[in-house]
Amino acid sequence: MRRVLPYLLICCLGLTSVCDAESRKAKPSSGVATNRSVSPAKRPAKRLAKRSVARPAKRSVARLVNKPVRPTTVPAATVGAAPVGMVRVDGGTFTMGTDVGGEPDERPAHRVTVAPFWLDRTEVTNAAYGRCVVAGVCRSPSRRAWHRGRRLPVTGVSWHDAGKYCRWRGRRLPTEAQFERAVRGPDGRRYPWGNSKPTSRLTIALGVRRPAPVGSRPEGRGPYGHDDLAGNVWEWMADEYDPFAYRRSTASRGRPGTCPEILAALGQLRRQRKRGFTGSNPIPRVCEAVLRGGAYNYPAKGLRATNRVHHPKHWRIKVAGFRCALGVNPRTRSANPRTEK
Repeated sequence: MRRVLPYLLICCLGLTSVCDAESRKAKPSSGVATNRSVSPAKRPAKRLAKRSVARPAKRSVARLVNKPVRPTTVPAATVGAAPVGMVRVDGGTFTMGTDVGGEPDERPAHRVTVAPFWLDRTEVTNAAYGRCVVAGVCRSPSRRAWHRGRRLPVTGVSWHDAGKYCRWRGRRLPTEAQFERAVRGPDGRRYPWGNSKPTSRLTIALGVRRPAPVGSRPEGRGPYGHDDLAGNVWEWMADEYDPFAYRRSTASRGRPGTCPEILAALGQLRRQRKRGFTGSNPIPRVCEAVLRGGAYNYPAKGLRATNRVHHPKHWRIKVAGFRCALGVNPRTRSANPRTEK
């Protein structure tokens, strides 16, 4: 428990006292791509950052832990309003992948049909994730791969950590197809905001040194109203990374192959010496997970909607976070969701 308490205090308070942070509500605010020549992380998280987090006073920690905290669960059958903090993405058929540019694993462009779904408007914040830690469900982020600030996206969490948090809230991680649908919308755009090149006015990227509070670039919102779909931090997807996903019989449903099928595909790429097929990172030897969206340290062309990156599921890196998704019940109506505090 001692290892989780320092993180809890800081993510709940920032630079203020625990008591003040818990007693007032935070104001709502208003995520390696491309060219994988720049990889989000080529090493395990423990070697990415050396700065540690100071330990808070025991008395303040005790007051935080003793405060009742309950998980927020939002069942798929919610009727009458949008789930808190989520924005609806319309279902339909869209073009996923590309035939021009990008990496070989982004081809071919193909038609995919998805059902409507809800997607968190922003990446999960330190404050939101911290409540799951206090509840004893989630483990603390890696102290070497975490950025201080209540409204910053949580980082230093693995694919397993992200999935556990979403399940705690009655949700799940989005699939690759769902995420690309949320980015491209009905018009097949290249970036969430359209087809214009990324700028600092539209995204938190282009080689900056750390992420920004979620929702800091409202002009860069996606077609359905989501923030930070390109830049800020990479986002874990539910899918395992399949280099041949777009060639399989399940491609039209946005589904990758099974783990044995994926391992066979990876073995074939190694035998053919096609390392660049999956980007600049080595061809995996295990079933890894997909990350989408780009990050604050990434160049402009790496933020394209079709870019796919993969890393081991247990990695906890300083450029990766996540957001959650939820299926839409036909009886729910679209509404402007409240920002999760």
